[in-house]
Amino acid sequence: MEPQASVKTRFLILSDTHGEEFPPDVQPNFPVDVAIHCGDLTEESKLDEFRTSLRLLKAIQAPLKLVIAGNHDFTLDTPAFKNVIDGAPTAIEEDLVRRNFGNFGEARSLLQQDPDIKLLDEGVHRFVLTNGALLTVYASPYTPSKSNWGFQYHPDQGHDWNIPTVDLVMTHGPPRGVLDRTDSKERAGCPQLFGAIARARPRLHCFGHIHEGWGAKLAAWRRETSEMPTHFADIDNDNSVLLSSLASLKAGKFDIPETLEEKNIKLKTMTSRRAFFTSHCAGDEVPLRVGEQTLFINGSIQGPEADSFQLPWVVDIDLAKA
Repeated sequence: MEPQASVKTRFLILSDTHGEEFPPDVQPNFPVDVAIHCGDLTEESKLDEFRTSLRLLKAIQAPLKLVIAGNHDFTLDTPAFKNVIDGAPTAIEEDLVRRNFGNFGEARSLLQQDPDIKLLDEGVHRFVLTNGALLTVYASPYTPSKSNWGFQYHPDQGHDWNIPTVDLVMTHGPPRGVLDRTDSKERAGCPQLFGAIARARPRLHCFGHIHEGWGAKLAAWRRETSEMPTHFADIDNDNSVLLSSLASLKAGKFDIPETLEEKNIKLKTMTSRRAFFTSHCAGDEVPLRVGEQTLFINGSIQGPEADSFQLPWVVDIDLAKA
């Protein structure tokens, strides 16, 4: 039986732009096959922020731009938006809310103006790309929280992550144990999401939400999947590679001068290229082994400090030919 033909496909991955555009000196100025935005397009879900996000997305050179909402984008979640309207104590304040946030469905309509931009609801989506590849995607905007932002579920109740075999998973939040550490060193990812990813084993899982978790990890799976998967039991860390993280770029407490210089050179080089690049196609130094590895990307653009900016990721992987 002949091996299935594959097509090298380039993705630009970002998340958590929070109503901001790229600074001019790092605006991506190169073409990609698919752009991925993993949510939190806005800070306060205002219409003006969605217009800014629309400009950001339109400026990206990609024939297909896939977008999901984040918890900050609550006007895209009608029940959550209704809670905001219902909380307005007077008719005047209700009118003010509508002028800032629009009517139900108005923000969604804004994002649907450009035919290249696809706002994805939770579920499976299939695309035939202009490069001839077939891309299957599972998308979900949901994150665990005890608050009342958009697309959220109580962590004690969990969420039904019905993820089949797909090429790419895009969620707003991370899975538990992968690029999900907060500044307080706690794991903020969803354990049920990790379990679903461990069973589905997509080529690529991209997300954001935890800004300080920015980075990329090529994770190797253990041969057998646990009944209740965890990152401790199911990822073979000895054969996994942390491609980059904030710790690998920022000055550490015990860094020697040579290490600091290496970090500065790496960051300057990638900043000049306007993204962090990694390629895992056939013939590359570290090709992705389908079903045995998953490339995890936290593409949060907004950094953990005020006004800090983090670069997006550019990822090359092979996809099946359509």
